[in-house]
Amino acid sequence: MVQTVISFLENHLSPEVIVFIISVLPVLELRGGLVAASLMHVPWYTATPIAILGTMLPVPFIIFFIEKILDFLSLHGPIKKLSQKIVEKGRSGGEKLKKNHPNSLNLGLLIFVAIPLPGFGAWTGALIAALLGLNPKKSLPVIFLGVVLSAIIMLVLAYLLPDLVHHV
Repeated sequence: MVQTVISFLENHLSPEVIVFIISVLPVLELRGGLVAASLMHVPWYTATPIAILGTMLPVPFIIFFIEKILDFLSLHGPIKKLSQKIVEKGRSGGEKLKKNHPNSLNLGLLIFVAIPLPGFGAWTGALIAALLGLNPKKSLPVIFLGVVLSAIIMLVLAYLLPDLVHHV
């Protein structure tokens, strides 16, 4: 399936643009971008900064605007109750965490973002940082470092491991 999509896109876009687009998408993010890059034979040293940039691009927007969007949706729209629940749960949970674990929130965020699995990563990390009310000046570098750690893990999985298996 992934190979079919990549083949279709390769006929219309450069591999680097495909890596960037995939890396911007929620759920796929850097993980999908680096796997696609590996499948398209984009060198790791070219693919990595592109995937990191693509993954980080939406993060400031999420951190600075998601609460405003959820607040608006909790007053209007078809998902009013769901938005209210998300905002209330995030804010109350954030207050508890800040009170009980004030010094480990950034470490937890770093580890969360660094885990290269769907549901983790920069998008969700930015959402968590915003809902917990973490300082954006502190959470943005933490998320960036988590993305870099995730890139290292994914480079091993997408580039090094297939080469090792292929040579065995």
